[in-house]
Amino acid sequence: MDSLSERRKAILYLALAAILWSTSGLFVKILDWQPISILAGRSLFASIVFLVYLRRIPTRFNRWQLLAAGMFILTQFLFVTSTKMTTAANAIFLQYTAPIYVVLLAFWLLREKPARTDWISMLIIFIGLTLFFADKLSTDGLYGNLLAILSGVTSAVMMVAFRAQKNGNPAESNLIAFLLTATLGFPFVLKETWTVTNWSILAFLGVFQIGLAFIFFTQGIKHIPALEANLIGTLEPVLNPIWVFLFFGESMGVFALIGGLVVLGGVTLSAVGSARAAKESE
Repeated sequence: MDSLSERRKAILYLALAAILWSTSGLFVKILDWQPISILAGRSLFASIVFLVYLRRIPTRFNRWQLLAAGMFILTQFLFVTSTKMTTAANAIFLQYTAPIYVVLLAFWLLREKPARTDWISMLIIFIGLTLFFADKLSTDGLYGNLLAILSGVTSAVMMVAFRAQKNGNPAESNLIAFLLTATLGFPFVLKETWTVTNWSILAFLGVFQIGLAFIFFTQGIKHIPALEANLIGTLEPVLNPIWVFLFFGESMGVFALIGGLVVLGGVTLSAVGSARAAKESE
């Protein structure tokens, strides 16, 4: 398969990952567990998925694998904590400042220089996100906002660390992170209410929303620059409230609808521009 076909397939994988990630809001809204218990329970099922996928437990680790795993855990923790301390809109919007840090880190560590299309796409996406969350952003929760920004930094480091493993198997980093999260958080799971509904939701979150999603992600990141992968990932915060709107009836404002379309346009531009660049380089 030629490099252009690989790239198109990788873009599809990353888009599917973002779609699956975006379902978390809907199901976490139903689940009445504490965030750390949800993360642990979800990671328990995700660990099983990755053990089946990899068919082994890694015994040798390099710095990029451990860095990606550590940043994954830290990003999840910071985001959940920031959501408790500030508005949900602030938390997810500030976390998605990550492309700024990805540009700097990818150039510094991986020598991946952003193309003109990347800069334009990033600007369009930021405008879209601003419109999308226009009526929900606030200055409340200073410490929560700071933690959300920090989660954007750790998310960027995670993205670059995954990308640095393009010649290896970045899925091993996910398995390490899931096993650690499930182990450390399981005592909190024991304190929660166990019902068939709760465990069914956790199974979906672990198997599909995070497990299968990160399998798609680790396959796609091998063939797509870190910045472009992050831009495609911005589909997540847009689709997240759409699922809640469709299944729970929470209203979406006009600005949110326009902002979502703008973000989608920016992601499409990034993907098309990248494909053209790949075709010209062949």
